[in-house]
Amino acid sequence: MIEVENLSVRYRGSYALQGVSFNLNSGQIAGIIGPNGAGKSTMVKAMLGLIPVVSGVVKFNGQLLRRILSKTAYVPQRANIDWDYPTTVWDVVMMARTVKTGLFRQPSRMSIELAAAALEKVGMAGLKGRQIGELSGGQQQRVFIARALAKQADLFLFDEPFTGVDKKTEDVIFQVFQELKSEGKTLLVINHDLGETLNYYDKLLLLNKELIALGSKSEVFTPSNIQQAYGMSLGLMGK
Repeated sequence: MIEVENLSVRYRGSYALQGVSFNLNSGQIAGIIGPNGAGKSTMVKAMLGLIPVVSGVVKFNGQLLRRILSKTAYVPQRANIDWDYPTTVWDVVMMARTVKTGLFRQPSRMSIELAAAALEKVGMAGLKGRQIGELSGGQQQRVFIARALAKQADLFLFDEPFTGVDKKTEDVIFQVFQELKSEGKTLLVINHDLGETLNYYDKLLLLNKELIALGSKSEVFTPSNIQQAYGMSLGLMGK
């Protein structure tokens, strides 16, 4: 279970996230939605301890999340990654295994097999020798999904994994998500798209600097919640 209590973040004197509290059962896929600037990425980074917080406690399965980061996998937005860095697809995926093997040790046979299996699962095994910067946006995203898989985490956090990807990659990612769910893994996914992809999530968290709603799509997408989050009606959003 994920337990978040009173999570708050301030930037330059203003709250980017204020008093967010929620619980999510393990083995679920939860979508995080809200307008631009709502604090979605901020919340995920704060949960992982990547940015300072004003307040808040985050636990996963009863333990402080910051103490068990080896059990988490985080895939940031593509825009935040330096794609010009000279590294291969294989090296990117193997980075996930340095937690187990150490930075300067030869990877174990198990690590090599896990990395190979992860690339196979996302359909990128044939491009493992390619430079990461030579790939399309969808291919790059699949490689970073593979890196997350190779880490063998229990908690996965994805920041807009569907932005700028083709339909094939979207289908591959959702298939991976369903497989992870069937294994009892927990996924938090920031989703910018408010279309049909929302049907894939067990729960939705609607944010606008504070938590407005948590529940199923029908529970979250009420006129009052949408008005509060986006400042417009469902009709104007085309939903």
